[in-house]
Amino acid sequence: MSRRGWVLFIAMSLIWGVPYLFIKVAIDELTPASLVLARTAIAAVLLLPIAIAKDQIRPVLKHWRPLLAFTAIEICVPWLLLGYAQHELSSSLTGLLIAAVPLVGAILVVTTRQERVDRRRVAGLLVGFAGVAALVGFDVEASSLWSVAAVAGVVVSYAVGPVILARYLAALPALGVMAVSITVAAVVYLPVGVAQWPAEPLSTPVWLSAGGLGLICTATAFLVFYRLIAEVGPARATVITYVNPAVALVLGIVVLNESATAITGVGFALILAGSVLATARNRGAAREVPPRDSAQLRTQP
Repeated sequence: MSRRGWVLFIAMSLIWGVPYLFIKVAIDELTPASLVLARTAIAAVLLLPIAIAKDQIRPVLKHWRPLLAFTAIEICVPWLLLGYAQHELSSSLTGLLIAAVPLVGAILVVTTRQERVDRRRVAGLLVGFAGVAALVGFDVEASSLWSVAAVAGVVVSYAVGPVILARYLAALPALGVMAVSITVAAVVYLPVGVAQWPAEPLSTPVWLSAGGLGLICTATAFLVFYRLIAEVGPARATVITYVNPAVALVLGIVVLNESATAITGVGFALILAGSVLATARNRGAAREVPPRDSAQLRTQP
């Protein structure tokens, strides 16, 4: 991988490891709906003018049905659930549980018969879900199980969203797809987000966290990830899925003084190993060619 590729890879690993910290800080004063509104509105203001200037909006609007489905599953639902979940769960634990996304993605690939099942993938799924079970069983209190269920909804959404993107929106301009999706999400959350906005002025940390989510973790993340795919290809680019939970864990411990146990490390190691095994390409498969479309792009977390 080139030096530029490494710089982009490290940047994305950090950018998508930070949101859980920002959400945990912002959710102290903002409702989940208001936080989603702030995040999407900021990102829309930045991305939409760029997409319009590049004439990438009109082609996207013709495919409004799958676009709305993608927006709901990849943005509207999971981002709301993340805010709800982090009322109870630590930012580090949430980030580690989100690491199960590749496992669910592997299940979708297998169940839709896009690729054959081999022993390596089955072993990966078993190992990965053993890691999830370890985290939930030892690091989560009984009162937080609804929050875990919310994270499970996020994981499923993040796994299904790219499937819709690849199947129905792959031929469309990536920037146009994301700009329109984020703008639609902002419009959807506008009434509830404004109605639930706190009457008291927000504190500086909350403003910075909400701004960071919109500016860094959404708008900038998308643009950097697009460049990363162009530089190193989609297969290497998606390895950040395995790295950013570790970033979330470190930030939660260092910045928010969140606790971590030996089981936390074991659970993450099992999820990481299982994800690598479950998503590994079959032996003898053709070498992957970097795409020119939006099929490999996602908005998480």
